[in-house]
Amino acid sequence: MGCGGLGGWIAARLTRDGHEVLGVTHNLEVADAIRRRGYVLRGRDATETVPGTAVAELTDEGPFDLALLATQPTTVVDAARAALPSLRPGADLVCLQNGICETRVAQVAGADRVIGAVVGWGASMPEPGVYDRTSDGGFVIGRVDGRRDAALDSVATLLGGLGRVDVTENLMGARWSKLAINCAISALGTIGGDRLGRLIRYRFVRRMGLEIMTEAVLTAQRSGLSLEKIAGLFDLDQVALTPREALASSSPGIALKHAILLGVGVKFRRLRSSMLAAIERGREPAVDYLNGEVVHHGGRLGVATPLNHRVQRTIHSIASGDARSGLELLRRVYRDSRREVRDAASADYRIDRGRASEPGDLERAG
Repeated sequence: MGCGGLGGWIAARLTRDGHEVLGVTHNLEVADAIRRRGYVLRGRDATETVPGTAVAELTDEGPFDLALLATQPTTVVDAARAALPSLRPGADLVCLQNGICETRVAQVAGADRVIGAVVGWGASMPEPGVYDRTSDGGFVIGRVDGRRDAALDSVATLLGGLGRVDVTENLMGARWSKLAINCAISALGTIGGDRLGRLIRYRFVRRMGLEIMTEAVLTAQRSGLSLEKIAGLFDLDQVALTPREALASSSPGIALKHAILLGVGVKFRRLRSSMLAAIERGREPAVDYLNGEVVHHGGRLGVATPLNHRVQRTIHSIASGDARSGLELLRRVYRDSRREVRDAASADYRIDRGRASEPGDLERAG
């Protein structure tokens, strides 16, 4: 369900591996291109065409053994509803989106039929039916309740032809780690209007990325989640700014964290924000499912998330035409957020010091 960059690449590779795959996309140009010439996969050294089948709407097809939901988060529930009548009884639905979509799909399909797949690589569709894989990586899959069963292992085997697959009992910990990364990478790319590799070279952009991720990490920690290391990148608990670092402009620890983000920029240098692509196509960006998720849960848990909130508002302004993506807009968001970010960091620092002064906490605080 969904034949954009990610969905189209997965559908093509599974088809090439001998599976019967039907692509479903509301984009008539994409569906027509796939029907006429197949999926066109462009690699570093060669271009490959994989004959495929795509439709704009499900009618009498099926029953299918599995639904792979590869739409934007904004339409994932509608995609799940559309897929359900064409699935065999009890068949699972796999959420491939960024964000926390499993709970939303569970409301229409039932929690026992939902599998989450955290995707550690990227792909784009520069023109209808043509796909570029922009970065390498694998998957982390699991169920929200942590159980492992034959259906989950079957999905792991299915996706194994596309990259390494790790099965986790801590799906929400993996989801929130990826959410923290996406809140930074996708939002910065949308506001900055450029690929990650170019933007991450600027120190203020890296600082914003660290602050955005820190707010997400603090929110996840307050939720009681144990964050997972995702896609061989880094430990989010270690990359998040400490309260003292959040109030400082430089330190050895901050320099190390900047260096880590530079490494991420190299790995994902070709990555272009899917939210930016959605806006360019006149579609709703998924910011409410990324940065908005952090803002929502942060507000519920008493965690200040001023930068994610400002980013959320800015991206809505871009989508409505009231602001224009570009480096200057990114600088303005950074500059205008300094007071509220410092105020939040000061509050965290006071809380952190207050906790360390409680009986028995000094030893635990190190």
